[in-house]
Amino acid sequence: MRTDTLFKDKTVFSYEIFPPRRTAPIDTIYHTLDRLKGQQPDFISVTLGAGGTGANLSTADIAQKIQDEQFLPSVAHLPAVNFSKGEIIAILEELKQKKVENILALRGDILPDKEPKKDFSYANDLVAFIQEQGDFNIIGACYPETHSDAASSVEDIRNLKRKVDSGTNQLISQLFFDNHYFYTFKEKCDIAAIEVPIQAGIMPVVNKKQIERMVKMSNVTLPTKFLKMMERYEHNPEAIRDAGIAYAINQIVDLVTQGADGIHLYTMNNPYVAQKIREATRSLFEA
Repeated sequence: MRTDTLFKDKTVFSYEIFPPRRTAPIDTIYHTLDRLKGQQPDFISVTLGAGGTGANLSTADIAQKIQDEQFLPSVAHLPAVNFSKGEIIAILEELKQKKVENILALRGDILPDKEPKKDFSYANDLVAFIQEQGDFNIIGACYPETHSDAASSVEDIRNLKRKVDSGTNQLISQLFFDNHYFYTFKEKCDIAAIEVPIQAGIMPVVNKKQIERMVKMSNVTLPTKFLKMMERYEHNPEAIRDAGIAYAINQIVDLVTQGADGIHLYTMNNPYVAQKIREATRSLFEA
């Protein structure tokens, strides 16, 4: 099932998970998926792995497992800088065989110790190429606080418009902790006539190390109330977990109330946290 059709009838709620690293047991992802059963998000997306690295179980395999065992649409992440055209064609063929119709087309992280492939410099290049290869639903990423490589928010919106015009049918935002950034970003998209559904990306922070890593990678702003929460509970693992869940729930309630097209929850493969948030907000998506 194409995930872009979901937005016609409802506010969409979805999850992101990631494959195990090569050094981790394959059973870890099976355990995560088993514990997510019954939570019934509208779809689940599967990353290529941390920093765009491979795993010992392919993204396509996990995406197929989600569809076959949980009867949910799945989305396979595909970073442009990691693959040549020939490799992309092979991956697309595998996705077709496994009946995975949805692709999140990304530029991907430029890693200092890994030479990027040269065939696709930007996500919109990959989007246009996928469009030529088959009937996939293509999803793109967007950045409420502006992409770190963009010279300005104006340039970032222009690039996003180009990506949508290339064939992107829906968007998922980078994480943010102040909803004001998302609302301002949405206004800019409206002005630029970017008319595809945009899901707000929400990451529940459950420990201090996690947020330090995310800020370094994503360049997001931390509101004062968030920093005070982290400072107060950083030495109490249970308290900081519960406070992080509550903070994410408050963000979601506000976003849905204000008419967001959907929420994409970065689960960090933590079924407990996903379940608590799902239970607290489920009725919002059924109203």
